[in-house]
Amino acid sequence: MLGLGLIGGAVAGAVLSHGPRAEQPVVDGSVEAFAKAREVWRNAPVDRLFPPVIAEPGAGPGGADRTWTRVGVARPAGCAGAFDPLLERVLAPAGCVKLLRATYVDSTSTTVTTVGVLVTAGEATAMGALNQRWSTEHLGDRADLIPRAVPFPGTPAAAFGDRQRGSWDIQVSADLPFVVYAVSGFADGRGVRGPQPAARATADRATTIPAQAGLGFDATGVASAVDDRLHTIVGALLHPTTTGPEKD
Repeated sequence: MLGLGLIGGAVAGAVLSHGPRAEQPVVDGSVEAFAKAREVWRNAPVDRLFPPVIAEPGAGPGGADRTWTRVGVARPAGCAGAFDPLLERVLAPAGCVKLLRATYVDSTSTTVTTVGVLVTAGEATAMGALNQRWSTEHLGDRADLIPRAVPFPGTPAAAFGDRQRGSWDIQVSADLPFVVYAVSGFADGRGVRGPQPAARATADRATTIPAQAGLGFDATGVASAVDDRLHTIVGALLHPTTTGPEKD
């Protein structure tokens, strides 16, 4: 189970490539379906949600291939103190069942990225409202709503803290009880002045430090890969006869 797998070891060498997701909702919005989806954190192996290696063809600046290797997985935790206070207040209406997090390093050991999955207590109405607010109020652009990084001693992410946050991406699901996010920075521990949301850091002709270093591509690439994997796992759980096989 994921709860146990997060504490134990992992199978090395798994590779994940994510593609476009089907547009139809994974669940029907019922209380029963949302309750079953929430159990993913208990039942799915850690390597399916946070694979040891994430490989994303064309996910880097200029369409370059991008690969990230996992350096650590945090124990499943509650949300108290896990977010900056303002972000915690914004996410509060969705509730918190469990918070799952892992940190990755890029193939050059230059950048590090923490990815998180907030398993919410909210039902379809609450998630839809949060998704709409996030979009209409452009909350993903606000530098006072950056997720926190998770450092791991003895790894390239040992010095990854609040000052090192350079870019971020937060994806609020409208059809599942999950918020997926990622925050990226430099592996050498340098601070980043003027952190930038991934949407801006990946824009054409962007010249900021997060943009030139590819930090926005790291945040979006890792967050989207985990979000796609999460939808695949839930789809297979709820629709075992209609959903294709999960990626290894």
